[in-house]
Amino acid sequence: MYFVRTAGERDLEKVRALLVESFHATYDGLHGRARVDELTTQLLSLAALKARLVRKDAEFLVADDGRTIGGMAYAAMSQELTKTVTLHLLYVSPALQRQGIGRDLFAELETCFPDAEFMRLEVEPQNAAAIAFYQAHGFTEVGRKENGAPGQSGIPTLIFEKPLEGN
Repeated sequence: MYFVRTAGERDLEKVRALLVESFHATYDGLHGRARVDELTTQLLSLAALKARLVRKDAEFLVADDGRTIGGMAYAAMSQELTKTVTLHLLYVSPALQRQGIGRDLFAELETCFPDAEFMRLEVEPQNAAAIAFYQAHGFTEVGRKENGAPGQSGIPTLIFEKPLEGN
């Protein structure tokens, strides 16, 4: 059984390993292993993860069974949009997907930002499993970017958004 909790610095190596494994499982077929290696080195270094961990207007969660980290999620208040939280990362170990870990991480994140009225995210158009997950959790497509997240120049993304309950 996995329990969702706030991540700590001691979790970062395991979180990085989970993210690298998940990125390769998700994106190697789309961009090739070399490009995914480049992206994970650039975006998922321990220093980059630690910077996310200490950010004050953000939440960094892990799903932990006492031995392993089965999933992780990271969201932060948007710097550009008022009353909007941006979901930057939500990944579950490929071997543990479809067991409710992503749902539990997402449900916890929704409660972490009482001042936010909307949650927003970007997803690659070819990532059908992620798109289906987000649509099942109330997100709708609201736009598109030709150049997605930093460091991913040239990779288009779809922008999804959902209103947060109780706001």
